[in-house]
Amino acid sequence: MKKLTFLVFMLSIALCLAGCANNLPESVPEIDTGIDPTTWTMVPTGEFLMGLHAHQTDVDYDYEIMLVDVTNEQFAHFLNTARVDGAIGFDGNIPVGYYPGDEYHDHEHEEEIAEGMYPLAALEDPGSKIELQGKDYSAVTGFDNHPVTLVSWFGARAYCNYYGWRLPTEIEWEKAARGVDGRPFPWGDGIQRQNANYYSSHDIFEKTFSGAGGTTPVGFYNGEIYTGFQTLDSPSPYGLYDMTGNVWQWTGDVYTDQHYRYMRGGSYQNYAYNLRVWTRNSAGPTYTSPSVGFRCARDS
Repeated sequence: MKKLTFLVFMLSIALCLAGCANNLPESVPEIDTGIDPTTWTMVPTGEFLMGLHAHQTDVDYDYEIMLVDVTNEQFAHFLNTARVDGAIGFDGNIPVGYYPGDEYHDHEHEEEIAEGMYPLAALEDPGSKIELQGKDYSAVTGFDNHPVTLVSWFGARAYCNYYGWRLPTEIEWEKAARGVDGRPFPWGDGIQRQNANYYSSHDIFEKTFSGAGGTTPVGFYNGEIYTGFQTLDSPSPYGLYDMTGNVWQWTGDVYTDQHYRYMRGGSYQNYAYNLRVWTRNSAGPTYTSPSVGFRCARDS
């Protein structure tokens, strides 16, 4: 009986947190951070220190990566244009896209990802910040410049590919996040609550949302003061914002004998130690979450 009571108690907490995370407040502060989400940054060729134990890793080419995560407004535009172009389809209100499939070797715990059409985003989820207005999709008012969430790996890949780009590899992502000196956070050696959006960072959006808080506008931690909350300017060595915190970011690697895809950066639902640049998370490519987004990379 005690075990059953405990399970019911834990389930009620989980349901409460899920509901709190997805419920929209009546209004949110509309903040212009001054950061242009269409901006890209070049990461130069060369070695850098990668991973917890800082081993020397070489990236022998220049590449570019988005300054911030893809926003709700950008992803809504993609849905509208890609639908007209026939690049994606819809199953009801669920956008779907073609994927050629992975090589399958029937490895232990491996699941087959076959050729086919896969869901791109969970627009029907109550936490989605993209809605259908008439015949077109648009960002929910106040969330235009927040990072898009509830996008699957297939959706992140489809967005990048549609524009001729790609998801960054884990190696590319980490170099862009930490530079060459082995720092644990994009901005340096330590973390304060004004550096990034993480659990109990006490930003103004954490007060607006119940539960674990919510996303902040892209580039929010740029040294400005927003309704009394002083942020610290916290870019990576290459000028990228939100490389850790706010939302996990899908990366593009497809590893042999694995169906999982990997994310980097931590989110507003994680504690500060999860924002260290070597931390990774994984999920199946159809997985969606209100704390997972992405940015794109491209060859220089």
